[in-house]
Amino acid sequence: MKTIRVGLIQLKKTSDVNENRKILAEKIQHLAATEHPDLIVNQELHDSLYFCQTETPQACDLAVDIPSEATEFYCKLARENRVVIITSLFERRAPGLYHNTAVVIEKDGSIAGIYRKMHIPDDPAYYEKFYFTPGDIGFEPINTSVGRLGVLVCWDQWYPEAARIMALRGADILIYPTAIGWESTDDNQEKKRQLDAWITIQRSHAVANGIPVVSVNRVGHESDPSGMTNGINFWGNSFVAGPQGEILYHAPADTEAVTSVEINLSRSENVRRWWPFLRDRRIDFYAPLLKRYDD
Repeated sequence: MKTIRVGLIQLKKTSDVNENRKILAEKIQHLAATEHPDLIVNQELHDSLYFCQTETPQACDLAVDIPSEATEFYCKLARENRVVIITSLFERRAPGLYHNTAVVIEKDGSIAGIYRKMHIPDDPAYYEKFYFTPGDIGFEPINTSVGRLGVLVCWDQWYPEAARIMALRGADILIYPTAIGWESTDDNQEKKRQLDAWITIQRSHAVANGIPVVSVNRVGHESDPSGMTNGINFWGNSFVAGPQGEILYHAPADTEAVTSVEINLSRSENVRRWWPFLRDRRIDFYAPLLKRYDD
């Protein structure tokens, strides 16, 4: 039986990058010392506030090179605490060329690989297309000492194609660093529908592919710098689902959460025997998936 212990860090953020890193380092060190996780997953764009609420060229000053002093900060944490760490950074690939990038760091402090967010939203208060170039690496699991990690980022979580390709390429687990929340004018019923949909779609990826899912969201209110809206209430609710979609852990909606969860990766083999969805796929009839819309 192969099990891993996965740490989840759901936090509020400030406008001070150094303070955010300091707090995150303390959480990682405490979690590593007390619960001894094999892997720690952080939320999306954890070094800063969620700057995509507005379109501001100056926000691009937050972007960092990979590698850089930012990645070295997290590489040192991974090395000192002997834990695989998934970070989510605003990558400066070249002047004027930026990505929303997850960096996977091995226990020895080396960079195991990166994933550049493929699906980029452009919705009110989520103006990511202004900042991020769509990823060009594709959906490729990253090999680590704890398994093949199918790392995706936030908006990717709504797309079954992304999850499926990661699974078909041998991912042991799907992982989603996330930043999603409620707009203040939505009523309570609409808020519930949105949250339920977000959890349901990711649980469905676990079920359809027979592998666990880890989703780590940010939490707390972040104001809109432009004052045009009332900001975003990030809804937390980080969770872990097993290969049948069963909930193994579910964080609160309104408070920080730092914990770890044991995941039995060996269950995927049995689940795929009971529910052989991969065996029964009709790949000879899936050509329409390669079209934008089959008119």
